[in-house]
Amino acid sequence: MRTIQGVSVSAGIAIGTVRVLAAVDYAVERRLIDDPQAEMDRFRAACDTAVAQLKQLRDNVAAEFGENKAELFDAHRLMLQDPDYAECVEGLIAQDKVNAEFAVKSAAEQFAAMFAAMDSSTMQARAADVKDVSRRVMNVLQGKRDSTAQDGSVQGDAVQNGIVQNGIAQNGESHIIFAEDLAPSDTAQLDRAKVLGLVTAKGSANSHTAILARTMGLPAITGIGDAFDPADDGHVAVIDGTSGAVFVDPDEATLTEYRRRKAEAEEHLSLLRKLKGKPTETKSGQRVHLYANISRPSDAAAVLANDAEGIGLFRSEFLYLEREDWPTEEFQFDAYGQVAQEMGDRPVIIRTLDIGADKQVDYFNLSHEDNPALGYRAIRICLTRPEIFKVQLRALLRASAYGNIAIMLPMITSVQEVRDAKRILEEAKSELRGERIDFNESIQIGVMIETPASVIMADELAAEVDFFSIGTNDLTQYTLACDRQNPSLERFADPHSPAVLRMIQMTIEAAHRHGIWCGICGELGADLSLTDTFLRLGIDELSVSPTSVLPLRNVIRNH
Repeated sequence: MRTIQGVSVSAGIAIGTVRVLAAVDYAVERRLIDDPQAEMDRFRAACDTAVAQLKQLRDNVAAEFGENKAELFDAHRLMLQDPDYAECVEGLIAQDKVNAEFAVKSAAEQFAAMFAAMDSSTMQARAADVKDVSRRVMNVLQGKRDSTAQDGSVQGDAVQNGIVQNGIAQNGESHIIFAEDLAPSDTAQLDRAKVLGLVTAKGSANSHTAILARTMGLPAITGIGDAFDPADDGHVAVIDGTSGAVFVDPDEATLTEYRRRKAEAEEHLSLLRKLKGKPTETKSGQRVHLYANISRPSDAAAVLANDAEGIGLFRSEFLYLEREDWPTEEFQFDAYGQVAQEMGDRPVIIRTLDIGADKQVDYFNLSHEDNPALGYRAIRICLTRPEIFKVQLRALLRASAYGNIAIMLPMITSVQEVRDAKRILEEAKSELRGERIDFNESIQIGVMIETPASVIMADELAAEVDFFSIGTNDLTQYTLACDRQNPSLERFADPHSPAVLRMIQMTIEAAHRHGIWCGICGELGADLSLTDTFLRLGIDELSVSPTSVLPLRNVIRNH
């Protein structure tokens, strides 16, 4: 057995035979031409044909996966119609007197290098899109028929080793596809019934190829690099799209374990098919919004795969924890914007950074504390170091122009803290207006109810914000005076304590008195033994891990 570690881009397990797709050679001959104008006309005609092909591909993707995912190919069409792109190609034709194919290839390399050099990972991922679009134009210029042709005919690089990338498989078998890389248009044309999963040597979690794989429900791993070996063709493999592990020629123990996991996943999928799109509503008609918690942008795929109605808690501190230096505004905007776009109209509630206590970051240079849970953390850092806070708020506001984002403040203990945070938010808004940068002027602001102080002050806090979300993990530790990091206190830290449940009840009642909604985003939200209690208390929203969404919906619908 050979074990390879890659980067997870789409969750799921696949077990099957490997089919290696040979890398397509996009080399084109450089020819000197006598009539630059005629070559420019060839280029423009090829662009028109490519635009028509992309419209057909866009319509196919929209029909199967929805308008939101089809927007990628609208962007590809706009790329072809970009004056800068056309001027670059035509300039090469005119100045160097080269054939259109070579000019397109050269222009693609220039634009791809420009995108790859940018700080934003989203913009870096666009390098693959430029190459994909340019390859399409080169194929037209070279007389290759696109695999999306309406007459169903296929030729050129659309056929590789028996896999036809327009929904047909010549040999009728299903495979795990190994490839150097896959373009977004290639991925969109794969037949899900014939492809079990994807493994590529190159690529990133932010690429459109990765997003399409998640949309299609295909387990996918990228970044295996030099471990990619064409000799794996025909061998049995297991891929774990959650951990990023690939097992070629797995031993019996590995096969047995992953068959068990796959069976569990299929049982979960059966529940998904039964409940997908169904409202989270009791038999008596009580409606509850069911959201999911995430820590990283890539987790949004699991939210959609499990049919959550939105993201109730995006733990933004992981953008800080996984870096060795301060995340810039652009880096954060990129992450928040990616999630907002992927979620479409669904709410995305992003908690501002909750560093401190059990989550330490060296470059914050925080002093040692004997009791960090009661110390300098979360909103306290943000309000005393507003230069850090404002960078995050600007990024959140900018991302709000691309989706349904709300901001949530953690570790609140007083009304003044909320007012101070809102003042810094208003400063950020004012700066963006001055810079003519779009954002959602009416972005919602909420607070996490995690302390007894916030429960006691819930009526006053409700007058300041748009919603409450109860963080039951911290609320339990502060209410019961039990450090959640101390294992010797486990028997005393009872989240079912009447004191904790009464705190939850008081919070819900205060929220409803002031006309705002109240949810739970802590672990208790997924505790099925308490679902009846939360429904009786009138909870409006529950946000849980993505895999807990469907079991919880099932319980609520049968209540």
